[in-house]
Amino acid sequence: MPPRRRATPGQGELPGVSSTKEIQDILWKAADKLRGSMDAAQYKEFVLGLVFLKYVSDAFTERRDELAADPELAELPEHRRAAFLEDKDEYTEKNVFWVPPAARWDHIAANAQSADSGVGALLDAAMDAVMKSNPTLTGVLPKIFNRDNVDQKRLKELVDLISDARFTGHGDRPAQDVLGEVYEYFLEKFARAEGKRAGEFYTPASVVRLLVEVLEPYEGRVYDPCCGSGGMFVQSGKFVTNRRGRDHSHDIAVYGQEANERTWRLAKMNLAIHGMDPKGVGDRWADTFAEDKLPDLRADFVMANPPFNMSDWARKADDPKWRYGVPPQSNANYAWLQHIISKLGDRGSAGVVLSNGSMSSKSSGEGEIRAAMVQADLVACMVALPGNLFRTTAIPACLWFLTKDKTPQGGKALTDRRGEVLFIDARNLGTMVDRTERVLTDEDIVKIADTYHAWRGTKSAKEKGLTYENVLGFCHSAALKEIREHDFVLTPGRYVGAVEVEEDPDAEPVQERIARLTKELFEHFEESARLEKVVREQLGRIDV
Repeated sequence: MPPRRRATPGQGELPGVSSTKEIQDILWKAADKLRGSMDAAQYKEFVLGLVFLKYVSDAFTERRDELAADPELAELPEHRRAAFLEDKDEYTEKNVFWVPPAARWDHIAANAQSADSGVGALLDAAMDAVMKSNPTLTGVLPKIFNRDNVDQKRLKELVDLISDARFTGHGDRPAQDVLGEVYEYFLEKFARAEGKRAGEFYTPASVVRLLVEVLEPYEGRVYDPCCGSGGMFVQSGKFVTNRRGRDHSHDIAVYGQEANERTWRLAKMNLAIHGMDPKGVGDRWADTFAEDKLPDLRADFVMANPPFNMSDWARKADDPKWRYGVPPQSNANYAWLQHIISKLGDRGSAGVVLSNGSMSSKSSGEGEIRAAMVQADLVACMVALPGNLFRTTAIPACLWFLTKDKTPQGGKALTDRRGEVLFIDARNLGTMVDRTERVLTDEDIVKIADTYHAWRGTKSAKEKGLTYENVLGFCHSAALKEIREHDFVLTPGRYVGAVEVEEDPDAEPVQERIARLTKELFEHFEESARLEKVVREQLGRIDV
């Protein structure tokens, strides 16, 4: 374990601020003052680029301190010791980015005030130096700090804030954890600030966690065809680390594609700052339908939150992926589903966020495609989500869980679910955190994931002693015959039924209630007519 770092120039703690959360909030407010004339996308790169530079510098210093603490090194002459500490291979072999002296945070913090050409020039040079020294970061880091629209005085203040010791790894919390949290904090804040425009790079954390908890990606290839800022990958990595320890964090390999250049950069930085290989999201951004960058990939797990009901997409009518029917130009939902199915390995499984319309639409051949997918036994589970989970859209959403293999899978001894689909109606779950936003709590996520695992008979369900049974109003396992009777509509509410509500003995009788409400309504009509008459009279007196 590397020793706790000494505070370096510019890395004292802010007086009167007690928690990391507080200083994160202060940092956000300070960064917000820099927004100036930047557009939202550029501003996001600006702030997250700074956090990333702090991360690579801190991770470098942690490794350097670890090397310096080696007792054998103390026996070397000073010049050989210094050369050893500057040996690039000693860092890269441990997956630590090499940071040239001019890009190290200590250097930036110490020279931010006195630099002749301003702190912006220092930062641009640092970004350039890090990219030149680390090929996997080529073209990823922003060099936008020395532009006319950047207030250099406020930028200096921001550098001072990020220099706070609480943004530095210490004790049992390496820089990866500390700065990884800060990066996620900022991504969420940007998503809140940008509203609908944030849909391309951010999926609500509770929805990502639910996907991961159901799929349980312990090992293998994880793919996201529209990976945004890489949230699915980061959460998958956390799942493995939390369940099996940090030594297993490389049991999964991630592969993704992103169409937006700036979002692709965010994903590269997000993976790197969480200790994951940024090469997984390719060397360039590209539209998945126009240019599949991973044509031969077969994944063990696929997670995706594609744009809802996308009508402007690169449709190729003769694409061999459309095994269950050619998706319409007017809506790419079934293009995403079939693309994802084409990427699954023989026992692969997937979780996909789509709009509720995907469960019941019959327009432009979508009903036939859905029926073909169900009859091919590819649909494992459908989950109806509560409203207001997404700040980016008011469209109600659901989760599709797909699988290529519903058999017991040999030694896994899973429950044989061939010819069945699990329906979960979670619309009544979740908690409002403010006037417009709902989140799934830890208990909600566990309830849904446990229900799925009990149904499938997974190892985690057996360890918890869970067995599956239908619950009226919440979950139901339906055979294909039953789904056929519903004309292959997959809306969970059709299958789980409604919970019987006990009658309140003190409640107002229905007939009396209708009579009372009718009377009140007529009174409102009369008052409305009276007010209309008054307004007309007053308008008639106006002489124009």
